[in-house]
Amino acid sequence: MTRKGLMVGDNEHQVQNDMLAIGSEAPDFALIANDLSSKSLADYAGKVKVISVIPSIDTGVCADQTRRFNVEAASLDDTVVLTVSADMPFALGRFCGAEGIDNTETLSTQRDMAFADDYGVHDTEWRICQRAVFVLDRDNIVRHAEYVPIIGNEVDYGAALAKAKGLA
Repeated sequence: MTRKGLMVGDNEHQVQNDMLAIGSEAPDFALIANDLSSKSLADYAGKVKVISVIPSIDTGVCADQTRRFNVEAASLDDTVVLTVSADMPFALGRFCGAEGIDNTETLSTQRDMAFADDYGVHDTEWRICQRAVFVLDRDNIVRHAEYVPIIGNEVDYGAALAKAKGLA
């Protein structure tokens, strides 16, 4: 199933699958880490998870989102911040190294886009992720979900971080 709803300039793009509902169990995933290992929700068991989803690390808004969550992650107890995109793991690793990103783990859905499909962020026209942020509790229940309808707009950092702090 595809839905309209992501504005890229003057064009409306199709996004694969439904949005996650607050209170639903988050789908498990198999994402690629910068060292090419596979990561799943089980790797973050017992922690609150902030999942920051970006279209591409090589754009200003996405780079800013990654930097912002990296800074904020240092003050979050029992919380992991994951940045997910369809970028190659090598590009994500290069960015993290150059920017000193060490409080946020970058992960790629590039191999199969399954995460993007399962979380309802797969822009099928450009094979990228719609900008979004999710906060999962320790039991992987979705407690916050924001899908940004205009590709160049930022997420509501305050709302996501307040939810994460309230769960920690």
